[in-house]
Amino acid sequence: MSTPDHQSPLPDASRPEARDRIYRSPAGIAGGVLLLLLVGWLGVDALISGHGRTPWLALAGLILAVPVVTAFTLRPAVYANEDRLRVRNPLRVIVLPWSKVASLRSHYSNEVIDTSGTKYQLWAVPVSLRARKKAARQPVEGRSGRGGGRPSPLGLSSAFGRGAATDAPTRPETDRIMDDLRELAETRATAEGAQGEVTVRWAYEVMGPALAGLVVLAILLATG
Repeated sequence: MSTPDHQSPLPDASRPEARDRIYRSPAGIAGGVLLLLLVGWLGVDALISGHGRTPWLALAGLILAVPVVTAFTLRPAVYANEDRLRVRNPLRVIVLPWSKVASLRSHYSNEVIDTSGTKYQLWAVPVSLRARKKAARQPVEGRSGRGGGRPSPLGLSSAFGRGAATDAPTRPETDRIMDDLRELAETRATAEGAQGEVTVRWAYEVMGPALAGLVVLAILLATG
């Protein structure tokens, strides 16, 4: 499950400021914090009480493990506003103007596909097959009495639910997030501010420290 938040980018003097909807995975964040606490506890204990080469091995392990755990748990996020979709995955940041978004697809993972056919996974919006099955088991008549929801603009309920009467409160959170992103892609594709090219940047701030830790660890193990 992912939850939206809001963040304001730098102001643009030419037009009103666009606000980002930010989607992250609370489960991923919680798991990342727990893993970092465990790694930190074990690593610091080895640094303090270890003997011989153990503190050096622990230090190299920490330099490798902390960036990797952070990248795959705390780092992933999806930012969406009226102009573009920005996907921050563990090792890459992808910026897609809405004019370059061909589709947003949900199956075993949530993905965005650009107009060239390239697929990018949305790490921050994971699919919950368990939540889908739970929603599908709910009686149709029990759903129709709950207000405030709206069906998927692309009819996603027919693909993952049973029946056409599907309210938003009964749908998994990540499926509703994908519905919101599809709506933005459909309504903003031709907007002037949503034009441009897809850009991809590698997360060297994550890869650099992790690679350094891996090299040091490999040297220590090889010379031991």
